[in-house]
Amino acid sequence: MAKRGPYEKGEAKRSEILHAALEIFAAEGYRGTSLRKVAARCSLSLPGLMHYFDSKEDLLTQVLRMRDETARARHRELTGPESYREIIREGARTPGLVELFVSMAAAASDPGHPAHDHFAERYPAIREQIATYLRGRMDEGAIRSDIPPERLAVLLVAVADGVQLQWLIDRSTDMEQPVNDMMQLLALRPDTT
Repeated sequence: MAKRGPYEKGEAKRSEILHAALEIFAAEGYRGTSLRKVAARCSLSLPGLMHYFDSKEDLLTQVLRMRDETARARHRELTGPESYREIIREGARTPGLVELFVSMAAAASDPGHPAHDHFAERYPAIREQIATYLRGRMDEGAIRSDIPPERLAVLLVAVADGVQLQWLIDRSTDMEQPVNDMMQLLALRPDTT
């Protein structure tokens, strides 16, 4: 049954706010964007914008959730290193979202922070997706199998997250190369993907 009335309008406005915030942060950066700008884009006052979220941190967490959802829609399955590289390239094209991600990931270490649950769900899901891919490549004999795929998945996520932090500090850092290097270290034969 379709939702109607104020609830449906509220959900539509919340979605509009999240899309606007995602677009603005991607284009202008996380630190350089005020929530007033997001509110103005949605024809709201700042208090009107905040009516739809529990706090500023909740809004930012929901922006990250939307970023992840849209990325998953674009990359239905991790089909290999090229998919992983494309996700990293997307980060390089949207530095404000990388900045938001790194800042919120650090804040999420506090179990009371609104982003904590998001990251507590996100990392196991990503590690499992990567481990599944690695397990398949191990079964094919394409990559080394002396380290369990679950542990290799942790390493690949650590490389990707760590290089993002380095890139924020020094934009000459190549975010793709460390992932390429890790895959080369794992390969038993050259990977053509």
